[in-house]
Amino acid sequence: MVVDDGGRVLLQRRTDNGMWALPGGKMELGESISDCAVRETLEETGITVAITGIVGTYTDPRHVFAYDDGEVRQEFSICLLAHPTGGSLRTSEESFEVEWFTPEATDDLPMVPSIRKRLSDWRAGRGPVIR
Repeated sequence: MVVDDGGRVLLQRRTDNGMWALPGGKMELGESISDCAVRETLEETGITVAITGIVGTYTDPRHVFAYDDGEVRQEFSICLLAHPTGGSLRTSEESFEVEWFTPEATDDLPMVPSIRKRLSDWRAGRGPVIR
């Protein structure tokens, strides 16, 4: 979760489902959690970041992904907090919009419940949470 000096959060509108989401992705071998977050954010949004904390860990057993190739996973995620350090907004193969939003402006955006939960936890200052 990237938050700028004005308190706005960085979101991308995904090409696979049309929903707004936080930048993120899977770790590569040999990569740390923070290195992964920095890389994924740059790849997906064009923004370079510095990791500043953690929003929470999310392990809902109902959060299951079924992929087109037949693979099924129960995934967990670690939502880190970051501050922008440079770059400029751009889309990627995974997004067709990338924008900064005030927290209130995210209320009516279409997004999956798991992303909305992370935003809610951050907005409420609950972090770091373990769910």
